[in-house]
Amino acid sequence: MPGDRLTDEDRQHIAAGLAEGLGFTEIGRRLGRPGSTIMREVARNGGPDDYRAQRAQEATRQRARRHRQAKPPAPPVGDSSHGRDPQAVQNVTESFAALLEQQGMPRMAARVLACLYVTDSGNLTAADLVQRLHVSPASISQTVAFLEHQGLLKRERTPGGRRERYVVDDELWVRSTLAALRMNDTLAAASQRAAEVLGAATPAGARFSSSAEFLLLVNAGLGQVMEQWQQNQAGRNAGRRS
Repeated sequence: MPGDRLTDEDRQHIAAGLAEGLGFTEIGRRLGRPGSTIMREVARNGGPDDYRAQRAQEATRQRARRHRQAKPPAPPVGDSSHGRDPQAVQNVTESFAALLEQQGMPRMAARVLACLYVTDSGNLTAADLVQRLHVSPASISQTVAFLEHQGLLKRERTPGGRRERYVVDDELWVRSTLAALRMNDTLAAASQRAAEVLGAATPAGARFSSSAEFLLLVNAGLGQVMEQWQQNQAGRNAGRRS
């Protein structure tokens, strides 16, 4: 059945199908499995050119053995300030982290960002994050570097101290969007150059040209959104001052 785990026999059929030059969808159809299942199986076990049924079966056994031996991660520490229910705060943190992970963010990065986002101060030290997430300092250091590169947090030095604090604020998604705008500009320019080199009339050149056009349209739309946001913020600030 599609929901069952792949068997040794299934893997033999996958290897035979790849040798015949069949696609993932066709192999899946013959096995009564989704093509995505076949694609993941092959990708995690050497790829189409290096897939071996026996080796894939043994690797699966080893992963299952490690999974059984691994201890589940301890839950983050809930925030009980302002009379909040720590369990409810923990649930919100975990659900928000899961949502970020579903959107493609690495799991550790999602956990760190969610942990920061639910705090009223919007900032925590590395030691705070280690305590709340029950992970190693090295994991925090690597994850913070990733999030900073994505524009999703900032570093600030603790006044009068040597420790850094990692900060999220109301501009988090603004900075992230600006980073996306810059990346889209870079990709669009590279696509335009590729189209010129390959020839816009060729299939490959047309593909790059279409990509550049789409990315530029996306950036134009995002630029309008950013302008509207700045106007809204200016209006709110003026209202607070009056």
